[in-house]
Amino acid sequence: MNKIVVIGGGTMGNGIAHTAAAAGLDVSLVDVTEEILRRAVSTITSNLQRGVDKGKMTAEERDAVVGRIRPTIDMNGAVADADIVIEAIIEKLEAKTQLFETLDGVARPECILASNTSSISITKIAAATKRPDKVIGMHFMNPVPVMTLVEVIRGIATSDDTWLKVEDLAKRMGKTPIEVNDYPGFISNRVLMPMINEAIFTLYEGVATREAIDGVMKLGMNHPMGPLTLADFIGLDVCLAILRVLEEGFGDPKYRPCPLLVKMVDAGWLGKKSGRGFYDYRK
Repeated sequence: MNKIVVIGGGTMGNGIAHTAAAAGLDVSLVDVTEEILRRAVSTITSNLQRGVDKGKMTAEERDAVVGRIRPTIDMNGAVADADIVIEAIIEKLEAKTQLFETLDGVARPECILASNTSSISITKIAAATKRPDKVIGMHFMNPVPVMTLVEVIRGIATSDDTWLKVEDLAKRMGKTPIEVNDYPGFISNRVLMPMINEAIFTLYEGVATREAIDGVMKLGMNHPMGPLTLADFIGLDVCLAILRVLEEGFGDPKYRPCPLLVKMVDAGWLGKKSGRGFYDYRK
C-alpha cells in the first residue's frame, strides 16, 4: 500500500501523516479548511525541525518528508485512488459512521478503510459500509511519531487479508502492530481509563492532593507520568467519552465516570489543550 489518505489534521491525524511520510510513503492529509491544514503542516515541520536541531536528520531530509504530504480539502479527489484511508476525526460514533458511509461510496472497492478510534466499535463503524471485511482499527498512540504501538482492531467481519496488509503497513511505518479483537476500549483504554478514573475519584474524595496521587504512581509504580497529568495530556473530554463508551458497552457501573471529571468537562477545563485541567497550563 503506497497511497495513504489521512482524514483529520488534528493532533493524531498530523502525527499519522508525519509518520507515514517519514517512512517514505505518499500521504494526502484531508481536513475541512485550509487553515487547519496549514496548522497541521506547520506542526509537522516544527516536529521534524527538532530532529534537524539534534543532528538526527538534515534540512533536506526534513523538506523531503514534508514534500510527501499533500494537504487538501478535496476529500473525494484524495480518496478516489487511495490504497488505504485512515480516519482520525472526532471520537463520536455518529460522525465516524457518516464519514465511513461517504468513504465507502468514493473509494475503490479494494481500498481499506481504517479508523484511529480509541474506543468505538469497529464492527459498528464497518456496518455503515458495504465492505465490512475491509474495515479495521488502527489505534495509534500519542505522540504518534514517538510511540511505537499500534493497536490493530479486527471487527467481526474484518478479513485476514485486511489484517495482514495493515500489519505490514504499520511495520513499514516503524510501528509494532498488536492484534486486538473488537471490545469496548480494546486493550489500552479498557485498562488505562479505569485507572485514570480511580485517580480522579481519589482526588474527588479528598484522599490526597493531585501532586500526591501523581507522585505515588510515578515513584511507586514507575509510571513516567502520573494519571492526572496523563489525563490532562489526553484531554479530559476524550477520557470522559471513552469512559462512557466503556460504561455503555459493558453495562457495568465500575466504568461510571467520576462526577468531578464530568464537572470539569462541563466547565471547559479539558487539560493542556484548553490551558486548564487538573493542572494550570496558562503560565
